[in-house]
Amino acid sequence: MAKIVQTTARAAVAYGVNPVARFLLRIGVTPNAVTVAGTVGVLIGSYFGSQGHLLWGTVIVTAFALTDALDGTMARMRGGTGKFGALLDSSMDRLADGAVFGAVAYYLATEGIWWGVIGALVSLVAGQVVSYVKARAQSLGLNADVGIVERLERLLIVGVGGLLGAAGLDWGLPAVLWVLAALSLFTVFQRLISAARSDVREQAPDVREQAPDVKEHAPDVREQAE
Repeated sequence: MAKIVQTTARAAVAYGVNPVARFLLRIGVTPNAVTVAGTVGVLIGSYFGSQGHLLWGTVIVTAFALTDALDGTMARMRGGTGKFGALLDSSMDRLADGAVFGAVAYYLATEGIWWGVIGALVSLVAGQVVSYVKARAQSLGLNADVGIVERLERLLIVGVGGLLGAAGLDWGLPAVLWVLAALSLFTVFQRLISAARSDVREQAPDVREQAPDVKEHAPDVREQAE
């Protein structure tokens, strides 16, 4: 069920992103420029959130977080991205994530909601590990391309918490953060298990190669008969 929801959400995002990506490429905007602009926008939204403007912070962060899908789409339409583009994208993502969860933790601390602060910090660390496991696995040639909660989903879930807080539900944001923390930790183990299984498959010997060739080792009955 989670996979169906995740796929549907991404399809809906792609439906809106593709026309924008084509337009930006047509006017000469590069994927790297979109990556940097998106990060700056998330930083601005995070500042609003840290000051208690949860509605505006959520709207701004969510809007600019969608550029994470936009720059990737632009790169694919342009025929791929260079290694620096991939490095820049990952670096900006980590910076933006730190700003979002740092801002949430700061806001909750000023409100004295310490269980929410802990939830924000656990979500931040777990989210960073989610991304690290996939990147490290890929560098080792392993497959860890799974996960119930990836970066886009994490930011959207935080956005739901921000909207609940903006609606006056003080428990909403901390509760959502703890749900996110649990899902992020689950995703870490999902990716570790996937990587471990792919490693086992790579190390498993090929039975066909090890099996003796019957025709080579079996005696020739005709020769024995003679």
